[in-house]
Amino acid sequence: MTTFKKLLLAFTVMGASVAAHADTTNFAGLTFGQTSDKVKKSSALNDNLNHPNADGVIGKDNTWGARLGQQDSKGRYYATYDNVSGSHNGIKLRQENLLGSYDLFYPVGGSTKLFGGATAGLTKLTQDSPGFSRDSDIGYAIGGQVGVLQQVSQNTSVELGYRYLRSNASTEMSERGGSKQGSLDLTSSAQTYLSANYAF
Repeated sequence: MTTFKKLLLAFTVMGASVAAHADTTNFAGLTFGQTSDKVKKSSALNDNLNHPNADGVIGKDNTWGARLGQQDSKGRYYATYDNVSGSHNGIKLRQENLLGSYDLFYPVGGSTKLFGGATAGLTKLTQDSPGFSRDSDIGYAIGGQVGVLQQVSQNTSVELGYRYLRSNASTEMSERGGSKQGSLDLTSSAQTYLSANYAF
């Protein structure tokens, strides 16, 4: 079983174990946003590939995700999976996040709340550039998010949020049938997103 699958199973068990609490509500949501990454290049990669702009590989690229969690009047906790991919200067990367988050609510109106919280989980970074062998790595992800949550109806809400993550996922770039050209290290990612949530 992969580390990604183990973490997903852990989130599922955690959610099921607290489902009996009467003062909490389950919710599910879909997210859409844009992600920009900061990527550190090895000196060998700079020398061999003429200093490619790795920060532009995933830069304001569309990001899709899904979440499942529980909430009450004070806050919420939830698991999120999202993914984004991009290509630039002959480098193609895909980033997948599996995250657990907790937010505290701060009401500012009858149906509007500000939220802020912390996130931790895993990030999988995959390099699949033309002419290079495919390579992937799973690293940690830790960070936080802030935003505003608007209740639309009794069971439906929408939110606008910003999330920042630090990571240590790293991939290698090796020519197909050739030598290693260098490595790419994901150091951080920033995401602005919209989410539609449904409570049940």
